[in-house]
Amino acid sequence: MGAQKTILVAPLNWGLGHATRCIPIIKALQNEGYGIRLASDGAALSLLKKEFPTLPIYEMPSYDITYPQRAEWFKLKLLLQLPKVWSAVKKERKMVGEWIKNGEIDGIISDNRLGVSHSAVPSAYITHQCRVISGTTTAISSWLHNRFISKFDECWIPDYEGPFTLSGSMGHHAKLSIPKKYIGPLSRFQQQALHKKYDVLCLVSGPEPQRTQFEQKLRETFASSPKKIVLVQGVMEEEQRWIKKGNMFIVNYMTSSELEKMFNSSDVVVARSGYSTIMDIAALRKKAYLVPTPGQYEQLYLARRLKDKGIFPSCQQSHFTEDKLQELPLFKGMDNIEEPLPLARLFRLFEGKGKL
Repeated sequence: MGAQKTILVAPLNWGLGHATRCIPIIKALQNEGYGIRLASDGAALSLLKKEFPTLPIYEMPSYDITYPQRAEWFKLKLLLQLPKVWSAVKKERKMVGEWIKNGEIDGIISDNRLGVSHSAVPSAYITHQCRVISGTTTAISSWLHNRFISKFDECWIPDYEGPFTLSGSMGHHAKLSIPKKYIGPLSRFQQQALHKKYDVLCLVSGPEPQRTQFEQKLRETFASSPKKIVLVQGVMEEEQRWIKKGNMFIVNYMTSSELEKMFNSSDVVVARSGYSTIMDIAALRKKAYLVPTPGQYEQLYLARRLKDKGIFPSCQQSHFTEDKLQELPLFKGMDNIEEPLPLARLFRLFEGKGKL
């Protein structure tokens, strides 16, 4: 590599999954000597600030996606929010254009931020949703998403290309107009041989109000449990707060290193079936019970697919009880995953095309 190039890494703020799976990408860029600029909004921005306090971090316009209280209104609620998403996309494009005009960035890595691309610098788009599952509108939602993906130079899919796939048809059964690269699952965690201190680790995540509803369900479920429980709220705040209620320890957030230790020192994980969470569970080869967000087509698909393959049990949020954990021995988990490719190979994209 010649003179140091600066790469913009911009994850979407939709839960914390897009930001967390960018962490290994950011660390790989650091190891290769690139300059890095980070950009996001909301909780994702707060997480990046805590993980990389010395890197320049900028606030981008918010897509401001919220979920409905009732699952049956999920699709309609998202459709009604498309105008403000499009407004944010246009603002993103303007910001990126100014940065490039001022010579501040030489390449782009966008994790599902639709407007963070520019023809003047090489750009990569990270997604596992080449096929966007949305029920009867899957064909049109996939077409619309692929229109945005086509603005980039490469699409990086955090999954395996072969038969052992985590994303199923979402990451594989779609044609793109740009090159696809299967880069292997992205996780900020590594497996450690630690003493098991906790019986159940509960991870709460995702947009409101469903995040709060899931937290309340887990609190009620394990309120009188004899098991030792840790519940991570997934709420990024200035200070970390711990609360003890019976055998349950509740913490608002954890840094990556803290959560890695918590994963490795817990016997079982209860979590949403979001793709980033599944990648983390796979990397750590944990036993897990999945509870998809009500009405969220992608999570319902992933939970059903993994259950049908005998990998992880799952159920609807309203049906979850502590007794459901007795199903875990009937499922095999993920012990046969492959090693991901070295991420540094991906950065060749930024060495083949300079500013125009």
